[in-house]
Amino acid sequence: MSRGKLRVAFQGELGSYSEEAASKFFGQDFEPVPMRSLLSVFTAVEAGSADYGVVPIENSIEGGVGETYDLLLSSGLKVVGEVYVRVVHCLIGLDGAEISEIKRVYSHPQALAQCRAYITMMGFEPVSTYDTAGAVKLVKEMGDRSNAAIASERAAGIYGMKVLAKGIEDYGRNYTRFLVMGREAVGAPRRPKTSVIFSVPHRAGALYRALEPFATREINLTKIESRPTRARPWQYYFFVDFEGDAREERVREALTELASRTLFLKVLGTYESGRVEFEE
Repeated sequence: MSRGKLRVAFQGELGSYSEEAASKFFGQDFEPVPMRSLLSVFTAVEAGSADYGVVPIENSIEGGVGETYDLLLSSGLKVVGEVYVRVVHCLIGLDGAEISEIKRVYSHPQALAQCRAYITMMGFEPVSTYDTAGAVKLVKEMGDRSNAAIASERAAGIYGMKVLAKGIEDYGRNYTRFLVMGREAVGAPRRPKTSVIFSVPHRAGALYRALEPFATREINLTKIESRPTRARPWQYYFFVDFEGDAREERVREALTELASRTLFLKVLGTYESGRVEFEE
């Protein structure tokens, strides 16, 4: 662990939703470490150049972030926390620009997808970039009033840009869940959630048998997501979140039974379950 302020890595620039998630989890007293990619976030924490990493895992509209799931599979880091961020997308342009002048919008592919109906209605050309806040920075550097970015209102303020429209996402209740990654497991949380990855034989009933130990012990599953193994076509890893601590007896029993019924099992970590504060 570094001395002084915690160094927290995230993908994107200052003003990104990932930085907002870091601020919500750690408070304001940390040193932000912006990175160009999700892989760089994992690498920074693994190498010790950052104490923690904050990465998006799923969005309430667009679903799972495949790259994060793939990195969880290969990384030795632990999930030590989670945080939910309400996403309010803004159309952001140069100072003095008007919506009628905009022809192209730049943003992260997830943000563009979350604003698909608005972009189509306005007739904008969507252009993918690596980050929402990075798109604001890029539009400012290009200096062309026909370009705009989709990002947070905070990003507009950081880069001295103009909010042309607010709340342009297709669905109002737009939330992104972020995981906090660290090198060491955390102590016993008050409201524990555990995440695991496993694979099962390619035969009838294999997934049912894998999940049965949770049902018989009344352990509530909160999420299940599949990802291709890439080793063989049409075979999958399953990512499962459930309520409970991997160190408590009934969960240990369920995981032992799960291990006997799977080809592969990895416990990603037990951590404090995050709260979703729904806003109208």
